[in-house]
Amino acid sequence: MSGTTSAGARPRAAGGANRWVVLFVLCVSLLVVALDSTVLHVAVPAVTEDLRPRAAQLLWIVDAYPLICASLLILFGTLGDRVGRRRVLLLGFGLFGLASALAAFAGTPGTLIAARALLGVGGAMIMPATLSILRDVFPDRRERATAIGIWTAVAAVGAATGPVLGGFLVQHFWWGSVFLINLPLMAVMLPVGRRLLPESRGDGAGPWDVVGALLAAAGVLGVVLGVKRMGVGHDVLAPAALAPLCVGAALLVLFTRRQKRRTHPLIDIGMFSRPAFATSVGCIVLAMLALVGLELIAVQYLQLVLGLGPLETGLRLLPLTFAAMAAGALGTYVLRGLGPRRMVGAGFVLTALAVLALTAMGEYDRPWLLTAGFVLLGFGLQTTLFGAYESMLSEAPPGDAGGAAAIGETSYQLGAGIGIALLGSVMNAAYSRGLDAVSAPGWAKQGATNSLGEAYQVAGRLGGSAGDALHEAARAAFVHGLHVTLLVSAGLLLLGALAALRLPRAMDCGSPLAGERCPGGVERPAAAEAAEPPQGVGRQRTHGSGSRV
Repeated sequence: MSGTTSAGARPRAAGGANRWVVLFVLCVSLLVVALDSTVLHVAVPAVTEDLRPRAAQLLWIVDAYPLICASLLILFGTLGDRVGRRRVLLLGFGLFGLASALAAFAGTPGTLIAARALLGVGGAMIMPATLSILRDVFPDRRERATAIGIWTAVAAVGAATGPVLGGFLVQHFWWGSVFLINLPLMAVMLPVGRRLLPESRGDGAGPWDVVGALLAAAGVLGVVLGVKRMGVGHDVLAPAALAPLCVGAALLVLFTRRQKRRTHPLIDIGMFSRPAFATSVGCIVLAMLALVGLELIAVQYLQLVLGLGPLETGLRLLPLTFAAMAAGALGTYVLRGLGPRRMVGAGFVLTALAVLALTAMGEYDRPWLLTAGFVLLGFGLQTTLFGAYESMLSEAPPGDAGGAAAIGETSYQLGAGIGIALLGSVMNAAYSRGLDAVSAPGWAKQGATNSLGEAYQVAGRLGGSAGDALHEAARAAFVHGLHVTLLVSAGLLLLGALAALRLPRAMDCGSPLAGERCPGGVERPAAAEAAEPPQGVGRQRTHGSGSRV
């Protein structure tokens, strides 16, 4: 396939750059995007005070970035396969920088929403390109496993560090500074990326399916929007949540059927018929569901129950980040020793044990328990994500790396949205039930069941012993809801461990040397190596319909 590198070569990037230097550039690119996905969370109160957005506008300020980014990942991932992944990545750098400047100095809610949407477009251009270029630069599976470990660790570091960095910047400067930090990074990344990153493409066969790309974008947007609305208080059957979810699902069905009929599809739907690929995608969704849902609830617990400030809350979550970094550093050795099946399964089980341990959290601070739980949580989830991403990317043909990367990133975003919706709904249901026995006026009880923060406000307005009783009851109900949510999450994680049984038992290194064996891997016979044609020569490709061309 054109644009891919033979497994026997030691690739060097444009200008002779070493592939590990290329990995560094890709990781810095990913870090910026990952930071921006969470850095605004702690700046919301400051934005609200300065711009005075309406409730709907505030929701779009927060959600415009992840919604647009998730919906366009497949579009730009497959476009990069056709026109060049580096080209799309560099355009993403430029757009991300311009949108960051617009967001930093936005004077109205509408301007900030537009800037956040443009940031989502830039992020969608950057994220799949980094992973597909990585797939091309590291054709050897053993080295690629190490690179993916670093890549996934950087993604976890960026997402977890965002609230800490945002809290620091808002506390010492103004809310626009959380966007302004992107400008010098993008100003450096554009020339460095143009100089060092290699250009790569897929096989380029057939025209790019514009209609299919738009169907995928609209379908993912509808599904993610519906899921997010379910997670912010809308009833499951409410039109505001159900309508976009159903429309999005219908569009994705049309997209799938269209891809199966086309001779040159955007995405080879046949990849999902491979157990390792489909299972890896499902494991990414489950892992992100647990991570984002639990992080959101943990932030509320730390701030509303324990009374910590935004910066201290972010610092309390740092053990999770450091554990994720350690798991990424050790991931390649774990993968070689255990193989994908046991690695992903063990990660899910370890995370489930961490979640069960966190059920010992109560109304008073237990820092050592929280630290130990977050360490196990970060290490377990990162181990799972490492094994799942590596298996998914290794199952995809090099020419479809952009599409496979886009599927992985879409799964990442979808899992995050489902986590907030599902675990948030479980939390809200258990919390509201915990207030059933509270003796309070009807208006006070109704307001208190909406959220713990609102319960505190209502209790303050009530005052006296009635207010104190409502305050304590709401606090206890939240902790009860937290325990129920943790138990549900542990059950989902154990289901993920069972799903991981469909992954390969051992890591097939696909060594270019006949008969070479890697630790924990499968030996590649010399006869098979000799019989295999080189990249792009006489190699058949399976399309979504299952036909061979």
